[in-house]
Amino acid sequence: MAELRMERTGDALILGISGDWRLANPLPSPAVVESEIGAKQSPGRIAFDAGALGGWDSSLLTFLVDVMGICVKRHITLEREGLPQGVQRLLALASAVPEAKGARKGGARLSLLARIGDKAESAGSSFLDTVAFIGEVTAGLGRMIAGKARFRPTDLWLTIKESGSQALPIVSLISLLVGLILAFVGSIQLSVFGAQIYVADLVGIAMVRAMGAIMAGIIMAGRTGASFAAQIGTMQVNEEIDALKTAGIPPIDFLVVPRVVALAVMMPLLTLYADLMGVLGGLVVGVTGLNLGIMQYYNETRHGINLTNVGIGVFSGFVFGILIAIAGCLRGMQCGRSASAVGDATRSAVVTSIVSIIVAMAIITVVCDVLHI
Repeated sequence: MAELRMERTGDALILGISGDWRLANPLPSPAVVESEIGAKQSPGRIAFDAGALGGWDSSLLTFLVDVMGICVKRHITLEREGLPQGVQRLLALASAVPEAKGARKGGARLSLLARIGDKAESAGSSFLDTVAFIGEVTAGLGRMIAGKARFRPTDLWLTIKESGSQALPIVSLISLLVGLILAFVGSIQLSVFGAQIYVADLVGIAMVRAMGAIMAGIIMAGRTGASFAAQIGTMQVNEEIDALKTAGIPPIDFLVVPRVVALAVMMPLLTLYADLMGVLGGLVVGVTGLNLGIMQYYNETRHGINLTNVGIGVFSGFVFGILIAIAGCLRGMQCGRSASAVGDATRSAVVTSIVSIIVAMAIITVVCDVLHI
């Protein structure tokens, strides 16, 4: 049975620890020590007498850590010399490792102003980290153009394959359905005026100018951007990125640059493919639901679409590809050292990519309107 006796000697409080301190036995509470300290004049130091201590486990360490906390709070010196050597070493390890920020979720609730300040500080730090990461990627691309980047060409071709041909099935399905939906919704209104033929213009311009790039971007954000974050995040957990740094290989050159280049190359091509599938979806509705001829629909689509619209869509796809790759790689590099951190990084990469796509599309649209293109 665990026993605790307390004796005051001068300015010291001696804690006598005896018996078996195990989780299966009833244990004294640290509150008893705090009550003894508060009942009389606070001692200058606390020492231990563990000569009669039998077996012990983590329950003793928990008790001692709580006593250490009381001493820190009341500015009392704690002397560990009377404890067994094993206990002293474990206490030294426990006090040497700083507590992780935010480890105690059940602490005192911060005021509204403090929470706003924390959010603002976190947002500012995240913005600076993003700018620094973009700068490193830009420098890595410069080294790649100069032929000085350290990466494996096979990784680049593999990433191009994964980001291109392997994405065609899902891009085909989603783009075809988007074209069907646009044509069906447009036909409801246009049929009121007997202008069903202009469904071809509606679907063609919408897909080529914006929707093809947006849908391809969102698909690639959920498919490839998340994959980038998970891959790099897992490497962060396994300390593979630290190994690359130790070997003198820049992680930006080896991991990030090939992924950015691959998506920047493949996204314009996927955008053109999404445009084609969307127009085919509109063709299905026009031919089967609006009794339009195939050549009639084709000629109207060709009349409504011009190279300017195609160029805007392709440029948007190029921008989206860079944004998706940077977001995925950034969240992967920022990943913590646990399995849950990999999931958080993947989720954050998808959210960041989609938000970036929408904001970039809004900016491109406003600029095109200002330039009258």
